[in-house]
Amino acid sequence: MENEKKSSPVSDVGAWAMNVISSVGIIMTNKQLMSSTGYAFTFATTLTGFHFAVTALVGFVSNSTGYTASKHVPLWELLWFSIVANMSITGMNFSLMLNSVGFYQISKLSMIPVVCVMEWILHNKHYSKEVKISVLVVVIGVGVCTVTDVKVNGKGFICACVAVVATSLQQISIGSLQNKYSVGSFELLSKTAPIQALSLLVFGPFIDYYLSGNFVLSYMRTISSGAIFILLSCSLAVFCNISQYLCIGRFSAVSFQVLGHMKTVCVLTLGWLLFDSELSLKNILGMLVAVAGMLIYSWAVELEKAAASLSLTQEELNLLKNQPPIKDYELGHESK
Repeated sequence: MENEKKSSPVSDVGAWAMNVISSVGIIMTNKQLMSSTGYAFTFATTLTGFHFAVTALVGFVSNSTGYTASKHVPLWELLWFSIVANMSITGMNFSLMLNSVGFYQISKLSMIPVVCVMEWILHNKHYSKEVKISVLVVVIGVGVCTVTDVKVNGKGFICACVAVVATSLQQISIGSLQNKYSVGSFELLSKTAPIQALSLLVFGPFIDYYLSGNFVLSYMRTISSGAIFILLSCSLAVFCNISQYLCIGRFSAVSFQVLGHMKTVCVLTLGWLLFDSELSLKNILGMLVAVAGMLIYSWAVELEKAAASLSLTQEELNLLKNQPPIKDYELGHESK
């Protein structure tokens, strides 16, 4: 189930830690930036365009200074990936606008089984019983601690479906493109970020106008101290984007989704500590179940890896069967 790229445990933990810290940090920053009690910057799609613009700039500087090398990836694949990724961002924004928070959380939880099914269809991946059980435990735990009111309508349901499918396909494609073209995570990100930035900065303001009724340009003329939070959000987004590509390149889209829910637990806990958000017994029990599911998932993945290392593939067995018997003189003995 896991990608076959070899990496040290320290670097694996570092990639996960970078993703969790940067993701939680950007959520806390955006909460202050977008909330009505903060700076009321309600232009989420345009902000994401800023994120990718800064990421593209970092990638350009890295390539120009020779810190990273640029490998060839067909333009049509980069365009296709960018379209899918932007559909994911736009779909999520519309889903949050048109649906209740409860249904939005359910749609995010559904990404785990959707990714599993899509990897089975596209890459013929199979999952053990232990992995399936652990995924179910994680979904139940996060669902208990996050899902409240559940209201949905036709348009919202369609947007949620588009967001879930596009996000799942995007995360699967990150690992596939890295393996297919032997390109590093940051190299791939530096190729896709400019395309996403350009398209989001062109179409994002119109999408945000439909969502909020205001144009971002009118807000930018009056912005002052909020610019610091926009820069902080963009800086954290660079680490968040890089770590996402690193994690999916090292592991799998399913692992990224499962262990990624640790961020949900962190966000709820920090919201309680920093923003006086309510944390009920239901939330606490749900978080405990989710963490237990993540631990079970990690154990199940190690079981799969151990089983894979001890078993021979059918191809290897066929090769062994077709080999001629070893004669005595081949072992250095005289034939009798």
